[in-house]
Amino acid sequence: MYLRNALRAATALSLIAAGGAWAETLTIATVNNGDMIRMQGLTDDFTAKTGHTVEWVTLEENVLRQRVTTDITTKGGQFDIMTIGMYETPIWGKNGWLVPLDDLGADYDVDDILPAMRGGLSYDGTLYAAPFYGESSMIMYRTDLMEKAGLTMPDAPTWDFVAEAARAMTDKENEVYGICLRGKAGWGENMAFLTAMSNSFGARWFDEDWNAQFDSDAWKTTLTFYLDLMNDAGPPGASNNGFNENLSLFQQGKCGMWIDATVAASFVTNPNDSTVADKVGFALAPDTGLGKRGNWLWAWALAIPAGTAKADAAKEFIRWATSKEYIELVASKEGWANVPPGARTSLYENPNYKDIPFAQMTLQSILSADPLAPTVDPVPYVGIQFVAIPEFAGIATEVGQEFSAALAGQQTAEQALEKAQALTTDAMEAAGY
Repeated sequence: MYLRNALRAATALSLIAAGGAWAETLTIATVNNGDMIRMQGLTDDFTAKTGHTVEWVTLEENVLRQRVTTDITTKGGQFDIMTIGMYETPIWGKNGWLVPLDDLGADYDVDDILPAMRGGLSYDGTLYAAPFYGESSMIMYRTDLMEKAGLTMPDAPTWDFVAEAARAMTDKENEVYGICLRGKAGWGENMAFLTAMSNSFGARWFDEDWNAQFDSDAWKTTLTFYLDLMNDAGPPGASNNGFNENLSLFQQGKCGMWIDATVAASFVTNPNDSTVADKVGFALAPDTGLGKRGNWLWAWALAIPAGTAKADAAKEFIRWATSKEYIELVASKEGWANVPPGARTSLYENPNYKDIPFAQMTLQSILSADPLAPTVDPVPYVGIQFVAIPEFAGIATEVGQEFSAALAGQQTAEQALEKAQALTTDAMEAAGY
């Protein structure tokens, strides 16, 4: 009798805590980026409001992509919420693998999500993932080193200027490297950077008939330029460096320039973490005068796998983590410079945010990215730093390994491109293209 009453009391408390619904424990897979780490520190607010608790599985970017892809394709059911992006969302939504997010409530204001982000996270007009933050890519650079080199960074520089400045700022004896760029193999690591870069050089993954294009002059120019620049002005061991490794190097004062996600701007200018916080400038990603800049478009977003039994509680978490109120919560704890950027129009209209030094360059970079026409010459695909077909992740992972090996000095640009052409052609033929 006592045990039964105790169980009833515990059940009643759970119901009350959850506002009349069952209190759940949600398992969330996410990437080990700074904004996600910050979110984990604020989840007590979510638990206090809903009664739901959260268990985090925090993974390095390449490992996260692999784990969530395996789980969703095998219906593993390990996660109630997954952190995914613009590549996976439309494909998985089309396959029926994700819960539609078409009922988040009027107060959530889905129309406030930046159109580029909302479109990239939808399939057939239905939202399948909500952006936690959105990003493009841009140049972050050391203003003091640029001045010391006798150069002035334009708002919209060319790759030739970037290369000149990188070499001029390099001082290897004092561990200062003119440029830090992604070299770690992965479709979302070095291939995100190199694919976006290649667009500005006139390269493309496929022609209009889905023929691989790594044997083109434009790809040879892209990869050779990148390898020469990194060998002359990049840090040692660059083939192991992804987003987090380059962020750490920049914060330590070891990079003259870093071209990467706009979301990094708050980290490199945070005096608690960055030794060069007061010496950072921003510029658009470079071009070569062909009409396309080397910037990408991405959102790290929260989605619910269709197999979860906790979809209602998962939606409550997504409403909390991607809301205007969450932005206010972060601002109250960490300051406006550290709120998740790039997802909501209202943030860029907020007078508290307008004077943040990197806000307008971030927005300009996002708005200049065109995933529907990403390349100089026409292509049959959409996506800027990725090709929005299911086969891309596997192919680009292998291509990324070849390009990373070239950066490590294990093969030439020509050898890497020859292998990339062959493996891409074989994979696409096997897939029936």
